[in-house]
Amino acid sequence: MTPTKFIEIVGARENNLKNVSLNIPKQQITVFTGVSGSGKSSLVFDTIAAEAQRQLNETFTAFVQGFLPHYGQPDVESVEGLNAPIIIDQKRVGGGSRSTVGTYTDIAAVLRLLFSRVGVPSAGPAYTYSFNTPQGMCPECEGIGRTTQLDLDRFLDRSKSLNGGALLHPDFKVGGWVWKTYSMSGLFDNDKPVQDFTEKEVDDLLYGRDIKVAFGEFNLTYKGVVVRFQDSYLKKDAAAMSERNRRVFEQFTTSQTCPVCQGQRLNAAALASKIGGRNIAEFSDLEATELLSVLQGFSDPVAVKVAAKLTERVSHLVDIGLGYLSLSRETATLSGGESQRLKMIRHLGNSLTDMLYILDEPSVGLHARDVARLNTLLRKLRDKGNTVLVVEHDPDVIAIADHIVDIGPGAGTHGGEVVFEGTFEELKKANTLTGTHLKQHLPLKDNPRKPTGQMTVKDANLHNLKNVTVDIPTGVLTVVTGVAGSGKSTLINDVFLAQHPDAVVIDQSRVTANSRSTPTTYTGIMDDIRKAFAKENGVSASLFSFNSEGSCPNCNGLGVVYTDLAFMEGVAQPCEICEGRRFRPEVLEHRLRGKSISDVLDMTAEEALTFFTEKKVKAVLQAMNDVGLGYLKLGQPLSTVSGGEGQRLKLATELHKKGSVYVMDEPTTGLHLSDIGLLMGLIDRLVDAGNTVILIEHHLDVIRQADCIIDLGPEGGSAGGEVLYGGPPAGLTACERSLTGNYI
Repeated sequence: MTPTKFIEIVGARENNLKNVSLNIPKQQITVFTGVSGSGKSSLVFDTIAAEAQRQLNETFTAFVQGFLPHYGQPDVESVEGLNAPIIIDQKRVGGGSRSTVGTYTDIAAVLRLLFSRVGVPSAGPAYTYSFNTPQGMCPECEGIGRTTQLDLDRFLDRSKSLNGGALLHPDFKVGGWVWKTYSMSGLFDNDKPVQDFTEKEVDDLLYGRDIKVAFGEFNLTYKGVVVRFQDSYLKKDAAAMSERNRRVFEQFTTSQTCPVCQGQRLNAAALASKIGGRNIAEFSDLEATELLSVLQGFSDPVAVKVAAKLTERVSHLVDIGLGYLSLSRETATLSGGESQRLKMIRHLGNSLTDMLYILDEPSVGLHARDVARLNTLLRKLRDKGNTVLVVEHDPDVIAIADHIVDIGPGAGTHGGEVVFEGTFEELKKANTLTGTHLKQHLPLKDNPRKPTGQMTVKDANLHNLKNVTVDIPTGVLTVVTGVAGSGKSTLINDVFLAQHPDAVVIDQSRVTANSRSTPTTYTGIMDDIRKAFAKENGVSASLFSFNSEGSCPNCNGLGVVYTDLAFMEGVAQPCEICEGRRFRPEVLEHRLRGKSISDVLDMTAEEALTFFTEKKVKAVLQAMNDVGLGYLKLGQPLSTVSGGEGQRLKLATELHKKGSVYVMDEPTTGLHLSDIGLLMGLIDRLVDAGNTVILIEHHLDVIRQADCIIDLGPEGGSAGGEVLYGGPPAGLTACERSLTGNYI
């Protein structure tokens, strides 16, 4: 039997796909293009990747499958000729504060091996050099590098009594279960201010332990406030906490570099072991480019052999444009684009062939110079005999495709069809949105707006910034450029925003996406819609919430009923009682201008704009249409929204707010070329209304349309952190040190 030369898809109907059938050539690079929301991700990730992963998981035993993520069978008639998949998406690399670039890529494991064989004096086997093992970690900070203490002055208001709310932490608030363990302990006068407590009472309140107290029918072991806080919070990794818990945690604690290991995470024996005068923590702190040159200076035969393996892996970091990262950099601090490129490195070192690599916009966060490096890596993956599928908007990545599939013609209900298949040259001649816009480029702005004033950032030295002083003009559009790692985010997101906390920030963090979040709840207009229904019908507004008393009791307002099937993918079926409408029948009888609440949530933003007369609702719906999200349904779960759509939803939410300074972090992420003009129109309107807009951006068309460019560089990491140019776009081309100047 001859092996199939194609991945054959028949009848894909996932999300908005309209019965799509196509053949994707194997051992080639196939790029999927189309406007945001056209169905690219539904085809590539929700159909091909999900089915490949599901079939791979089914090769394991039922016991093992119980521990693996569940992938449901996508809505497709058949997918044939699949290979084992490796999915490299843009989800941030998490892992808490114990996860670093070195641990995530396994480069740290090879470095530990080097020290265990060559380090003098030896600290023992490789694991004694790890800050994640009891044998290697600093005993004081347990390998975190920082120590955190409870700040009692923020936690305790001594002028108040226990009944009066002396304990300020929300988990210790009056009436709560934790508060009751103190108020019902019998140890204190609950109405006496803490400042009037005896020394013994204060000690019991803060540090008491091993005291048995009667709590209703039970006897509980009492823990003082400080002891309880340490056990419940300090011994947990702050980076792994939820956003809310972390904010509360930081509010009541102070953090400092560990006084014992000075932030190096390891115990004295591991830190005393050196190679060429450096210990393992100092090796880990070197930027990848610097580490490479150090590794090339070894002469000991064992060191040379291990260093060769290290050099190979560290070279991948440099090749992919991450040469400015150190092995000790925490993965939680990396951007989505950096996370994705780090994931690629894990797979570049292997010699597997005939795999299916699936990448989600790998060019995100990359300067035009580094896209060429990325393309080299994609070709390497293909040339090893693998099939590479890429969802992408960047013309330079689309250009290297062996085969292109363009999905469209529009977004949402207007998309979901294959509108073109062929080569890059053929696509440029095609009459699709992608084909049309590949031929168009926005020119350099030759008549920039005049600033109304300036905001100065003075002597900035954070991270790699080298004593940077820069004037950011007000009343115009400023674009901050430079290669990845040059210091753009540090300058704007860290230094500038610390000085201007009132700025409206639209960043790349994903919109919250639980099963109950929808565009209406996220943008805040659901409350106004419910009030409009309540006023019209003379009933309570809570009736019109599918999270409250109006929800269908059978599905709790979800519209679907989930059945858990243990190690198999659970099944979601439309609720039989409400038929997916989410509400009780009596709620649906109430109408607003002839429509029920369920009818309204089924409208697209485009349809809803003509339906609603309510001022606040109309403003948000107008903004949703302005950012190109007119096709999103008001009640659509946010878990089905793509990354680019999520960012534009955030933009729509912020647009109708009255801000004077807007900061946007790569707003073109996930945007099709045809939407760039739309985005620039929005930004121009903001600026013309008297606002200041600052963008961190790599997209050349956006950079060309700036009134002012601030270019950082010349490279990333320690070779960056300088302002190379500040002024109108036309002048940047004459700046010899600027890589951005070469490309615009």
